[in-house]
Amino acid sequence: MYTSIVPEPDNSEDYDSYYTESNLSAPKFIHLRLDQIVAQFSPYRKTNRLLDIGCGAGSLLKAANRAGWQAEGLDISKTAIDHVRASGFQAFLGQLSDANYSGAHFDVVTASELLEHVPDPESLIAEIARILRPGGLWWATTPHATGLSGQLLGLKWSVISPPEHLHLFSIDGIQTLLLNQGFHSVKIRTEGVNPAELLQAARVWKKADTGNFAGADRVRTGYQLNETFSSNSPLRAIKHVANGVLRLVRLGDSIKIWAER
Repeated sequence: MYTSIVPEPDNSEDYDSYYTESNLSAPKFIHLRLDQIVAQFSPYRKTNRLLDIGCGAGSLLKAANRAGWQAEGLDISKTAIDHVRASGFQAFLGQLSDANYSGAHFDVVTASELLEHVPDPESLIAEIARILRPGGLWWATTPHATGLSGQLLGLKWSVISPPEHLHLFSIDGIQTLLLNQGFHSVKIRTEGVNPAELLQAARVWKKADTGNFAGADRVRTGYQLNETFSSNSPLRAIKHVANGVLRLVRLGDSIKIWAER
């Protein structure tokens, strides 16, 4: 596990400015993918309560709602919270530690691309464990410190971006953290790589540029590639095979976490 020594930023205002009309909606392929992910939460449905931490634009909340979940959100961005509340969802503005949810309250807690942003992941995971009912599920994604891009690009990888990203995890690091907080049946796999960023790196290296790559470009090109591959059957098959290989060799750029309480 890699931990930055950069002190905790007060970045709620930064995330307020991050959300705009252009990124408070998601393309169709994102909604379809989230429907597939949420469908896998069905075996954990008992209280029917789901919490999405770092809910952002609310795309996962909408997928959960379509699947019949009583979905709630939490985010530090007032812009995001105002948006999801306007869409009819109950949502808390602030940190999870301040929300004071009851113990064993939720069937499922989700946190997509969140862990890398928080200064104290251990405390966050402990609180997630507390609010999940026994047998409940925590589903999360976070960048993989020792994935293909991390190994090839090193400090030039756009994910290495303090103070926005404070922690990057290896598979062993996140698994140890989860087990220490009482989770079991931990399933971790790695998927995905952004070839556009690797190609950009190759061009920059030829120019002897020492800078890294903007996170916005990584997100934009990642969306574009995923949309292209999702809209074409042969490309979907190629993506499926590529992700299978990345899972097998544990070199995907994204860690996918399924952990039961």
